[in-house]
Amino acid sequence: MTRRRPDRGGQMETLRLRSGVLMTETEYGVALLDQSTGEYWTLNPTAALVLRVLLDGEPPDRAVSVLTARYDVDPAEATEDVHRIVGELRSANLFSAARRVGKAGGTPS
Repeated sequence: MTRRRPDRGGQMETLRLRSGVLMTETEYGVALLDQSTGEYWTLNPTAALVLRVLLDGEPPDRAVSVLTARYDVDPAEATEDVHRIVGELRSANLFSAARRVGKAGGTPS
């Protein structure tokens, strides 16, 4: 996953699904499998859309924009949903972080 956020030094943090976490499209969204534990998560179409946007390297605010364009949802509610989805996936230890060169809001160098 490539969710970016500024770290303490102003650099962008890139989040990816950690090694051993497989993602597959399903009829009803996305399934994630942690091969090391055998645990799996199913994401409904809305959560799957958020994950896809973030995996494409877009920031969370872009995921909010995509949700509000596609669904009849208030921007504040969409923002809460995006943060909740990312938080739940992070809590499940499905991400690994890697530093990216560049400053927040700037061009990577």
